[in-house]
Amino acid sequence: MIRILLLPLALGLALLLTVWSVQTPAPAPVDAPDTAFSAGRAMADIREIAQRPHPTGSEENARVRAYLLQRMTGLGLEVSTQEAALPEASVERLRDWGDEQAASRRLTNLIGVLPGQDRDLPALMLMAHHDTTWLSPGAADDSTGVAAILETVRAIQARGEVRRDIVVLFTDAEELGLDGARAFFETHPLADRIGMVINLEARGGGGLASMFETGPDNAQTIAAFVAATRGVEGGVASNSASIAIYEAMPNGTDYTLARDRGIPGLNLAFTGRADHYHTAESTPDALDQGSVQHIGAQALASADRLARADTLPGETVNSVYADLLGVTVLVLPMVSGWVALALTAVLMAFAGWRARRAGRLSVSGVGRGLADGLAMLTTGLVVASFMRGLSGGPVDSGLDYYVMMARLLWLEGGVTLGFAAIALALLAGGAIRRPWVAVAVAVMAVAATLLWTFDIVTVAAAVIAIGLWLLPRRGEPQVWGGWLGLTAVVFVIGCALQAVSPGAAVLVVWPLAVAAVALGVSAALDPRLDRIVGQIPPLVATAFAGAWLMVNWHGVALAVGMDLPGALGLFALMILMLVRPLAPVGEGARRGLAVTAVACLVIGAAVAGWARVAEPPSAAMPDFKAGVSATD
Repeated sequence: MIRILLLPLALGLALLLTVWSVQTPAPAPVDAPDTAFSAGRAMADIREIAQRPHPTGSEENARVRAYLLQRMTGLGLEVSTQEAALPEASVERLRDWGDEQAASRRLTNLIGVLPGQDRDLPALMLMAHHDTTWLSPGAADDSTGVAAILETVRAIQARGEVRRDIVVLFTDAEELGLDGARAFFETHPLADRIGMVINLEARGGGGLASMFETGPDNAQTIAAFVAATRGVEGGVASNSASIAIYEAMPNGTDYTLARDRGIPGLNLAFTGRADHYHTAESTPDALDQGSVQHIGAQALASADRLARADTLPGETVNSVYADLLGVTVLVLPMVSGWVALALTAVLMAFAGWRARRAGRLSVSGVGRGLADGLAMLTTGLVVASFMRGLSGGPVDSGLDYYVMMARLLWLEGGVTLGFAAIALALLAGGAIRRPWVAVAVAVMAVAATLLWTFDIVTVAAAVIAIGLWLLPRRGEPQVWGGWLGLTAVVFVIGCALQAVSPGAAVLVVWPLAVAAVALGVSAALDPRLDRIVGQIPPLVATAFAGAWLMVNWHGVALAVGMDLPGALGLFALMILMLVRPLAPVGEGARRGLAVTAVACLVIGAAVAGWARVAEPPSAAMPDFKAGVSATD
């Protein structure tokens, strides 16, 4: 009876830890201490800046610039501006936005300098952009970044004189193509004095702010960031995998121009509430003030430490790092991944030896576990593509892109339930009718092609998945065999990632190492796995490593879920690896898992499909020509 409760207990604990770790901090009020960051004070600037859309060249943009120049002067900064011509591509974009005078528009950067004690030292730059798209008031993107920098400078001044200059750069025309940052770093005399950049951005209207990008050879940068933000409200959300993921994407921010010049930096942004991204819904009232507090607190902590440091971080070597549910950040050398993989191999061998001696493991059992791991990955690709097709068609224009951004949470919900269905079907063993699963895979592959796009990878995955589900299975599945087989699949993926991208491998190697420790401890305590003491290690591992995977699952879904929903299959595989020994063994319980699997798939499809109703195209993004004119 107790064993039946272990699986829901472990997943429930993981979910509770996940929800706890992703909460934004309470916004500090306007009467917070002068030396602290206050979202309440920053919101006054956000409400002034984000009254209406203010794209480059518009009258509203001129109003915002005048306000910011007044605020910068009031803070005692040495204020100047920089004008530059727009490239033809940006002019065309303005025309698409309805600006009939686009050809005559010029960008205007706002620059302020807070003098330090030693003006010969390399300067610290705080950067955000003051322009928006033609439709969005931009309360998040990037009025929050601008206001957070103003509040950061005020708080730093309240703490006393800094050692080095702080350069504040509010760029223009970021939304058109990073034009303001390009003009500054290519032509402005101050560009050669910049030794470090802190850039603030947003790709949504809420959620925790993550430090998602640094410059190359970042060990010193990461060490400085971790030391500065220790104890910051809301904790730190960052890992080295985000850098690898972001570098593989076509997106860029203003920091891209500084990074390409070899300038170290910290790029922070929040990405929750994706339906607010570049839409009319991005208003001050709709903004999550906890997100403002979180990004601002990290910016203040980092800027204050760096501005008072004797030296700024330089290029050394890269580090592997990740936050542990926001409580702390673990930073390790690149080689640590291979050490963890070697430890995993030893613990897997030990567990296999103990289970074999106890008569609870066979080669065929491990083979079945390996097949289950491959089935999760291949079936997952098909299910994710199917859910993506249900939520919307191909992204081939700006209209479709923003529609799908608005539908992203619905898509994530559908994909999550779809992966849950696959995991439950695999845990159900013989209680699931495998030929019917193979038929369902074929139907979903065809539907994904018709609803979304033809993808040879998805088709190949469907063929492999169908073959795996049709493989004959005899006898009851072995708990040890399933656990070790799934771990072996993840181990192979971890080795490949460690060889290709050690920074990204952290997402696989660290939970794999936790699973391996659970394997070893369970094998030492209960090689037969028939007592509760043997279930405690995987339960604890699932609660903590599972929560860590769920947090990163959501982050990856927000980053690449619209285009690569199948990427979440790797997280589903690792969670299945963790919970495999906790699956109930009774025939009745397995039938319950099979029924729940079907229910999850049906509900997931309904959730993904409902996105089309909940976020129709007209609600998410009107036609370009129907947008607010850039001259209004």
